Amino acid sequence: MTNNDWFSKFSTSLSSMTGKPATFVIAVALVIVWAVSGPMFHFSDTWQLVINTSTTIVTFLMVFLIQNTQNRDTAAMQIKLDELIRALDGAHNALLDLEELNEKELTRFRRRYEQLAEDARSALRAGGVDTDSPFIAESDECDDDDEGSRRDNTRRRTKGP
Repeated sequence: MTNNDWFSKFSTSLSSMTGKPATFVIAVALVIVWAVSGPMFHFSDTWQLVINTSTTIVTFLMVFLIQNTQNRDTAAMQIKLDELIRALDGAHNALLDLEELNEKELTRFRRRYEQLAEDARSALRAGGVDTDSPFIAESDECDDDDEGSRRDNTRRRTKGP
C-alpha cells in the first residue's frame, strides 16, 4: 500500500465519520462542556484559548482531508459523465473533458448552450418541440447569427414514433 493509498483511505473514512449526526452531537457536547466550565475557570484567557486553538486545529486539518476526498469524488464523477457522453448516440464528444478547458473556451460553450436553451423555450412557446440535437462544431461562435452557418452546423436526430 502506497502512501497515497493510505491517505486516500484515511481521508475518505474520516470525512465519512465527520459527516455523521453522532459526530455533530459529540462536537456540540464538547462545546457545551467547555461553556459550562467557564465559571469554574473564571472565563480566563486560557479557558478561551482552549476552544479557539481546538477549533482552529480541527478546522485546519479537516480542510485538507475533505478537499482530498472531494477532489477524488469530483474526478470520478467527471469520468462517469465523460463515459455517458461517449456512450450516448448523438452526444457531442467535444464536451468530454470540459473541465480542462480555459475560461474563454468554457464561456464559448456555455453561451452556445444558453442560446440552444433559449431557442428550445421559444420553440415550446410557439407550440413546437425541443428535442432536436444541434451539432456543435469546434469552429462555432456563440454570437454568430448567420442563418446559413446555423443551418450548416445543425443536424437533427430523427427517431421513430
